[in-house]
Amino acid sequence: MSEKLRVGILGATGMVGQRFISLLENHPWFEVTTLAASPRSAGKTYEEAVGGRWKMDTPMPEAVKSMIVKNVNEVEEVASQVDFVFSAVDMSKDEIKKIEEDYAKTETPVVSNNSAHRWTPDVPMVVPEINPEHFEVIESQKKRLGTTKGFIAVKPNCSIQSYAPVLTAWKEFEPYEVVATTYQAISGAGKTFKDWPEMVENIIPYIGGEEEKSEQEPLRLWGHIEDGVIVKAETPVITTQCIRVPVLNGHTAAVFVKFKKKPTKEQLIEKLVNFSGLPQELELPSAPKQMIQYLEEDNRPQVKADVDYENGMGISVGRLREDTVYDYKFVGLFNVVVIRCHNNIIALIIHKLTKLNTPIILHIYTDEASTQTNYDKYN
Repeated sequence: MSEKLRVGILGATGMVGQRFISLLENHPWFEVTTLAASPRSAGKTYEEAVGGRWKMDTPMPEAVKSMIVKNVNEVEEVASQVDFVFSAVDMSKDEIKKIEEDYAKTETPVVSNNSAHRWTPDVPMVVPEINPEHFEVIESQKKRLGTTKGFIAVKPNCSIQSYAPVLTAWKEFEPYEVVATTYQAISGAGKTFKDWPEMVENIIPYIGGEEEKSEQEPLRLWGHIEDGVIVKAETPVITTQCIRVPVLNGHTAAVFVKFKKKPTKEQLIEKLVNFSGLPQELELPSAPKQMIQYLEEDNRPQVKADVDYENGMGISVGRLREDTVYDYKFVGLFNVVVIRCHNNIIALIIHKLTKLNTPIILHIYTDEASTQTNYDKYN
């Protein structure tokens, strides 16, 4: 690209907003030019607004330190200075829906990190390697919103990335029943051990609303477009348990699968390592070269050894073997950061499609780091 696209981050002071800023530093296509947050942060420099709450492992980028934070509620003002926005807003779901649609109606593409619009029938929820065709529903959404370019696209729940792409790679073998237990890192709740010390050496066997998302959202990814809306798939049947564990980054899942057409272990591994999609075809700069790696060692994948595979954008799978009750079982590992990164891929794909006269919008809004209470809005 000869000229970078101007990116706005809505909710820039929270943990998700900080992550976007870190990921977009030195991006070849995008430049963060506008930061927006709550009225109490507006008017301050970004460094002042964040204060001692910078949660990333890497330092705050110099380019944003002196940037003046804008009021995220001043939609027209913010939208006038960007080509698109990323959204991770800390609001009620109804408020999130409204503000994201308000940005879209300014003809600003919005890519949201929130869950509020995941089940809006004409809003695509996309993992680019799985269902890029769902972007087609944007045309119906634009008609509803009365826009020509503005729209909303969202990402799915973090935890399903450890198994949904794997099951997609095995689609031809027709998986029809899945049991998954997810072991989810605290960063998925917008936390570090510093601000959640109760999680040190602790496990919490409940994450509000997470099991329903982990069971239902893959079905929406595998759904189809009918009469301008997305209709979720009926199979496979998925049941889950979701557990919070004392890990900073990296969601792990232990998964059991039944197939209508039982494959060999070798066939399953071959499908994993050769799995790719539109991001790889377009050679997008944020896309993993190989999305899924298979590890032969009995003690892999491990968070410390494998969470940063493909710069945190890839999925690590191991311990694939036949089961006594189900056909096969495996363990999958995915960096929580990756789901954030996939917003970048969504944006990149949208840009590519824009070249083909398909408009796009990105949107982020987060003020404070997400908390256990508002966790469901982000994941």
